[in-house]
Amino acid sequence: MCGIIGCNYKIDNFHKAIDLLTHRGPDNLGFYEYKNNQFGHTRLSIIDLNEEANQPMIFDDLVITFNGEIYNYQELIKEENLTCLTKSDTEVLIRLYQKYEKEFLNKLEGMFSFCIYDKKKNSFFCARDRFGKKPFYYYYKDNKFIYASEIKSILKLLNTKPLINNNAFYEYLTFMTPINENTFYQDIKKLSAGSYIFLDEKSFKLEKYYDINNIKTTQDNEKEILENIETLLINSVKKRLVSDVEVATLLSGGIDSSLTSALYAEFSNKQINTFCIGYDEHTHYSELPYAKIVAKHINSNHHELIIGKKEFIETIDTMLDFVDEPFADSASIPTYLISQFINKQGIKVALSGEGSDESFLGYDNYFKMLQYYKTKAENSTFNLTKEWEYNKRAYFKEPIYQTCGEAFTERQKEKLLVNYKAKNYIKNYMAYEDCPTKWLTYIDFKIWIAEVLMTKIDRMSMANSLELRAPFLDHQLVEYMLSVEDKIKQGNTNKYLLKQIAQKYLPNEIVHRQKKGFSFPFLEWLHEEYKEEILNTILKVNKKTNIFNEDFVKFIYNESKENRFKQHLWNLYIFARWHDKNN
Repeated sequence: MCGIIGCNYKIDNFHKAIDLLTHRGPDNLGFYEYKNNQFGHTRLSIIDLNEEANQPMIFDDLVITFNGEIYNYQELIKEENLTCLTKSDTEVLIRLYQKYEKEFLNKLEGMFSFCIYDKKKNSFFCARDRFGKKPFYYYYKDNKFIYASEIKSILKLLNTKPLINNNAFYEYLTFMTPINENTFYQDIKKLSAGSYIFLDEKSFKLEKYYDINNIKTTQDNEKEILENIETLLINSVKKRLVSDVEVATLLSGGIDSSLTSALYAEFSNKQINTFCIGYDEHTHYSELPYAKIVAKHINSNHHELIIGKKEFIETIDTMLDFVDEPFADSASIPTYLISQFINKQGIKVALSGEGSDESFLGYDNYFKMLQYYKTKAENSTFNLTKEWEYNKRAYFKEPIYQTCGEAFTERQKEKLLVNYKAKNYIKNYMAYEDCPTKWLTYIDFKIWIAEVLMTKIDRMSMANSLELRAPFLDHQLVEYMLSVEDKIKQGNTNKYLLKQIAQKYLPNEIVHRQKKGFSFPFLEWLHEEYKEEILNTILKVNKKTNIFNEDFVKFIYNESKENRFKQHLWNLYIFARWHDKNN
């Protein structure tokens, strides 16, 4: 796992931009220049620890900078009859490009973003993995091209700071982060998951190579389905153990991380390390007791990190420094702290449970949403509740569910913002219009997973030189679950199919416990620490920008003290804190 950066013109402070990515790869810093094209790389050594695998890697007329892991690289060497001089997965990408040019991306299993520069063609081929696990940002204007793993390195190379992108801000209010290709900076974009760029002297081409928008229902035999899911999940865990360093797991005590840890322990020939985070107050949020039960059951070497308000408050600005723009998933802070804790134990790789809820219908809200699709909707008097919004969408035959991280609705933004008119931000994602169950999974993979969860686990783990791997995000498993007949997938409880498999590996008190979801006392701590300063910070930024209706901001603030509109307030506060710090 690494940091990558490159550009197609000579920039004097290029090395300073590489240095900003050192946290992503402290084991080696590499630089290469060819005819004013510059390439940089910071390496976290996980596969092939020798210097021969350092980057930028050059073979023949090709230069590659690569961030990620290709889990099936050894199989590809055999299947494709590749001649490789190193033992690294990086060289495999070069050899596949030599053989197929752009047409090899769907052969890859793993998480990746990379750029291959062809000296003969003076061309750049850049790609990002199917579900956006690894980041890729770029700037392309006036024939100047810059790419990097993080926005901060692109900003370092630009002479002026770009203006704020208003569309990104509007998207952020609803989805916790900008979506589509947007970032908070005009002209700095992110390459969408499952997409590639091809740039040469004549053209700039942006193409999608993968999506999950047309998977047919083909699986309707429950016994076979359970057998196939178990096989796919076992294979997925095994693939993610490919490493020349030790692999640990995050173990929250929920079924996803517990099953991942249990399967890993089953295959391992030694005691595995598991890690969990808890809280020194508001302990009803803590899942430490459940994690202990699982750790004892699988005989892991279990580690607990207990944090409090002090650590939380001290990490807010640190989190913003590593995401480079407003990002409102509050769970990023404990993710940062547990990643830091794991790194201090000398561990570079860990497994995590992301992606299970979305494929296996794990959210209770999914079942609530499905009822809206079945119930005849009525046009009712406007109010600010989500229930009114869902009913309105059903009445006008709009997509009712628009990701589990949705905060401000369009009507709420009309109340919040000065001179704002409601927009349709998910029109680019339409699929499965006649299949609500598949739509739930699809839209969460497109926005919640690709834009929010993957940003969180990449930035917060890599800030601490830790690579997180998510077995439930194996594309074969995701595609298979989308092919399962709806009634079988829904069963009589959330995660119906997964729970039947988990019973083989975990105690019943873990498998059948009530779903808790990852939560922690972020708003309680915020109010305890800052009180009226929360509101004052937002209003101070509004004095400069004049974008908010102050009465509505005050309404949100007062409601949050009663445990309502919590995410709304956090979105506003994080934006204001970022803006106050960076403008």
